Amino acid sequence: MADVDLLALTASLVDIPSVSHEEGPLTDHLEHELRALPHLVVERVGANLVARTDLGRATRVLLAGHTDTVPANGNASSRIDGEVLWGLGAADMKGGLAVMLALAQAVPAPAVDVTFVFYAGEEVAAAHNGLGHLLRDRPDLLVGDVAILVEPTGGELEAGCQGTLRMEVTLRGRRAHTARPWMGRNAIHRLGALLLAVEAFEEREPVIEGCRYREALQAVQVDGGLAGNVVPDEATVTLNRRFAPDRTEADAIAEVRALLAGVLEDGDEVRVLDSAPAAAPGLESPILRALVDDHHLVVTAKLGWTDVARFAAIGIPACNLGPGDPLLAHTAEERVDRASLRRAYDVLRAVLTTPPPR
Repeated sequence: MADVDLLALTASLVDIPSVSHEEGPLTDHLEHELRALPHLVVERVGANLVARTDLGRATRVLLAGHTDTVPANGNASSRIDGEVLWGLGAADMKGGLAVMLALAQAVPAPAVDVTFVFYAGEEVAAAHNGLGHLLRDRPDLLVGDVAILVEPTGGELEAGCQGTLRMEVTLRGRRAHTARPWMGRNAIHRLGALLLAVEAFEEREPVIEGCRYREALQAVQVDGGLAGNVVPDEATVTLNRRFAPDRTEADAIAEVRALLAGVLEDGDEVRVLDSAPAAAPGLESPILRALVDDHHLVVTAKLGWTDVARFAAIGIPACNLGPGDPLLAHTAEERVDRASLRRAYDVLRAVLTTPPPR
């Protein structure tokens, strides 16, 4: 059992603002707390913080969590009501950060070596992702046998993750006066056929290592139009594709292009804005298998994208397991309860204090 009040600890972290690109004060606070622990080697790399034990254990477990939040939605400050903490980032993911910090303080001699990774920029474009920066600049700090992202999962295990892809599709027309529209061609009207093709997309639900994933393709932004009396000659729609771990990024791009082939014409343009790979469940890892079996965890597929994929890409099996309801992330009703914090803490403490299976 944790001696620390996890709900109060989470509230203290919620009250240190850390909207994306402004994580510095929270990282400073965490660094101060971790440098006070003599059993940890602490390194600050830009906006990212890595704290490690160096006990010569045969197995190393990485626990990772992002320090940034989305912008506030009337919930910038913490509020504790009984056993529930309300506030920005309570679920995504300052509850997870509090669990990580509490474990770092409470387990000075774990049965495995442990690397705690606190990184910035997860909630924004991949170019700003702190874990990506560490993998590029200091991959030596991320060596390990298994990784657990302490993302909100309600204390259960969400395996792997789906990949994500954003594509911008621009359709061309011909400008004209709206009093004489037959002289032009309305690019916005052309979006109708494209959107119908997107709406008809057949969502696959492949089962991989016992986990059912559900793919999706959605139009998420539309731009077009010049003035109230002009037939528009250009219209743009942004598409978001979520794809299962049995698909590569190249596969996902090719599938969307094939879907759109029937509505695209000469002069139209398709541009990939960004993409991130999917990650297989990774449940062949003895540590993850024991984690599931010993704690009778419910295992489901992670339908969103998380940095599990970054670990999987370098050959480290990884999963998502942390406190809080992921459905509350980014909402004005974001909250976490004491039982969820304690559940995640107890499960992860067992991972650190139990000799790993062979």
